[in-house]
Amino acid sequence: MRHRVAGSRLGRSSGHRKALRRSMITELFRHERIKTTRAKASAIRGAAEKLITLSKRGNAAGDAKLIHARRLAAGRLNDPEIVKKLFDEIAPRYAERPGGYTRMLKLGQRSGDAAEMVLLELVEE
Repeated sequence: MRHRVAGSRLGRSSGHRKALRRSMITELFRHERIKTTRAKASAIRGAAEKLITLSKRGNAAGDAKLIHARRLAAGRLNDPEIVKKLFDEIAPRYAERPGGYTRMLKLGQRSGDAAEMVLLELVEE
């Protein structure tokens, strides 16, 4: 039974799963859209939205909270340039939006293994 078990395993070990999530979220913020399977997209969607909310909170607060928010985001992303982009470009774009920063568009099935493919992208304002 899966009572109170959060998240999906995605058929990987815990270290591989953590690395996959970090790299996919980093690439989502770099390109602002990624093509992936529905399972992977739904696994990273919540974490990506929480990082955008964190960056919004950091921009609105004082210096100490801004530094703390940037360090938290840097711990969850692979690239310092993407952390800068998140705080300087992406967060101001969603300053007035209360949530729902990502969108999943279904693309159909992949021809090799019939996995359901989606386009995960940041919503434009």
